[in-house]
Amino acid sequence: MEAKIIKVTDKGQISLPVFIRESLKIKHGDELIIARSKDSIILRKIRREDFSDLLKHSEKVARKLWDNKEDEIWNEI
Repeated sequence: MEAKIIKVTDKGQISLPVFIRESLKIKHGDELIIARSKDSIILRKIRREDFSDLLKHSEKVARKLWDNKEDEIWNEI
């Protein structure tokens, strides 16, 4: 496990140490997800494909809601 103490700025920002960015191949524009668990935070590099199952499910639910014949009445208003 790699670790380093970092400081939070007055704007709530942090800098990821170079050795961590390099070892995880984090570069400008990459997305991270932050999660809190009690008194800890977890940062994780994400990829779009990590959410492919969630996206498929969301699209299925949205299609079901949008293709509702009862809602077509709003097109006339």
